[in-house]
Amino acid sequence: MEVLLDFSARTGAALVVGATGGIGSAVARRLAAAGSALNLTYRGDRAGAEALASDLSARAWQVDLTDADATARAVEEMGELHTVVYAAGPHVPMVHLSRVTPEQFRTQVTADVLGFFHLVAAVLPVLRSSRGGLVAVTTAATRRHPVRDGLSAAPKGAIEALVRGIAAEEGRFGVRANCVGPGMTTDGMAVRLIASGDLDDRALDAARGNIPLRRFGTADDVAAAVCFLASDEAAYITGQKLDVDGGYGV
Repeated sequence: MEVLLDFSARTGAALVVGATGGIGSAVARRLAAAGSALNLTYRGDRAGAEALASDLSARAWQVDLTDADATARAVEEMGELHTVVYAAGPHVPMVHLSRVTPEQFRTQVTADVLGFFHLVAAVLPVLRSSRGGLVAVTTAATRRHPVRDGLSAAPKGAIEALVRGIAAEEGRFGVRANCVGPGMTTDGMAVRLIASGDLDDRALDAARGNIPLRRFGTADDVAAAVCFLASDEAAYITGQKLDVDGGYGV
C-alpha cells in the first residue's frame, strides 16, 4: 500500500505561520523532510526565523497578523500554496477567568482570533486554486477545561468554530480544514509558563496525573498530527479536531 506522507509532488509550497515557536518549527521541519517547499512567517524572532529558513531552504516573512493588509501582501508574494498551518499565537498567562481584565481578553482575541481570520481571508483564494488544506493548531483545553486556562481556551475555541465553518463552506472547492489540539508539551508554551512561574512543580505533577499516559508530549508529537492532516493520507478528513494530549480529554 502506498503511503502518502510525501509532499514532493505538490505544486507550490506549504506556509507555516508562527514558525519560530516550538510547534511551528517542528511542523516546518517535518514538512521539509516530507519534500515540501516552505514559506515561514514570524512576528518578532527574526534571527530564529532566518536560521530556520536557511536550514530548511525556505523563505521567511515577518508578518503581524493583526494587520490585515500586511498579511494579505505577504501571502500574495508567496505565490501558490498547497498547505497552510496556523501555529501562531501570543504567550498566554495562566489566570482565573475572574481575574482576566476586559483589556487582557480583548488583546488575546485580537491577536489570536482576528489574526487567524486575517490569515484565512488572505489564503482562501489560494487554497481554492490549489484545492489545498488548512490546519490550525489550537488546544486540547477546548474539550476538557484546565483551571486557569480560559484566556487560551476561549480564543482557540473561536478558531475551531471558524475552521468548522471553513470546512463546511469550502469543501465544494476542494479545500479541507482541520485542527490539532495540543495538550501539555515539554516545549513551546509550557516552557514559557514554567519560566514565568505560572506552572510550578506541584502544578506540573497535578497536570501529569490527569494524563492517562502519565507524561507530557513534545512539539514533534503535535507536528506529526499536523502533517498527517495536511497529507493525502487524510484526503477524506475535514472539519475535524485531533487532540494530541496523551488522553487528557478522555
